Amino acid sequence: MKLFGRGFRPFFLLASAHAVVFVPIWLCVGAGWLAPPKWLWLTVWHAHEMIFGFCTAAIAGFLLTSVPVWTGTTALAGRRLAGLAALWLAGRLVMEFAGRAPWFTAAVDLAFLPMFALAIGPPIYRAGVRHNFGFPIGILALAAANALMHAEALGLSTGTAAVGLRAAVDLVALLVVVIGGRVTPSFTTNALRRTGVAEPARSPAWAERASVPAFLLFLALDLALPASIWSGGAALLVAIVLAARMSGWQTRRALGDPLLWSLHLGQAWVVIGLVCLAAADLAAPWKRNVAVHALTAGAFGTMILAMMTRVALGHTGRPMVAPRSAVVAYVLVTIAALLRTLGVVAVPSDPFLMILLGGLLWAGAFAAFLVGYVQILTAARVDSRPG
Repeated sequence: MKLFGRGFRPFFLLASAHAVVFVPIWLCVGAGWLAPPKWLWLTVWHAHEMIFGFCTAAIAGFLLTSVPVWTGTTALAGRRLAGLAALWLAGRLVMEFAGRAPWFTAAVDLAFLPMFALAIGPPIYRAGVRHNFGFPIGILALAAANALMHAEALGLSTGTAAVGLRAAVDLVALLVVVIGGRVTPSFTTNALRRTGVAEPARSPAWAERASVPAFLLFLALDLALPASIWSGGAALLVAIVLAARMSGWQTRRALGDPLLWSLHLGQAWVVIGLVCLAAADLAAPWKRNVAVHALTAGAFGTMILAMMTRVALGHTGRPMVAPRSAVVAYVLVTIAALLRTLGVVAVPSDPFLMILLGGLLWAGAFAAFLVGYVQILTAARVDSRPG
């Protein structure tokens, strides 16, 4: 069955469908039109589902597709892939019953990430590809963050849900930084060479070396000393390093290709989010929530769309030209992120209006992706190759 030929097929569909369905539900709950599940509190439920639902599905689609290429191993496919996708879906469905069966809910929701790590970890370690060792470790760290949230929901701890949520956002941001730092300059260089531009997109060596250690420092301080001068200073340091890393990426020349500028924009949102976070921690007149949404709605939303639209074309043998639906999705997700961040700051008297408009446009971006890509993700490769 083509749907389970490679990991990107079911998981990109699940991630985008989750965005289209869940965000309007969340908006209805936030407006008081629907009752939320009885699981912790409203904003934490929303954040949990966006990270451990939407983001993990997109990450799974990318890594389950990329790891076999990196390691030269057989890709997870067929019934095993279908089982893993079903486990993710079960985790989303059981959250509705969290108030009536909290232990069952936790067990089902917590099962997906360790199984995902088990699917990508052994091939990476057997191949000895050291620079990829961090991916299964990062997935297991995300599983631990999810466990901290469920522990508080089960009454086993107090205050751990907020720690788990901060860790989860920071870990996904780290994955965006690592993956974006690899693919953005590489894809940009290759695309520019096809147009006759010989100058490669590359980072200053010091910024490339410092990006992950600096982010790990920020992650540690954000967990240990959140909303402090230390976490704010670390966020500013990472933002400077990442901005310097982007300085040689030929961004101006990439503006003519939506498949490229979407990647650059996603990485720029990481820098913007970290600057906003630093400012919030260092006494700017806005809450940390604005900075967090610059990372989640902005960086995560943009990078996930950029990678899904590109990977789906490349791994089905299609030309690397963004269809109109992809461009519409990029525009909608950008406007949505601006409304959720700048709009909330600019209209403090009615923030829910900006949240409502931003949420609808954000869901609309992934609806546009589905319109343009359902057939691509469910049909055979155009070059008749397997996958």
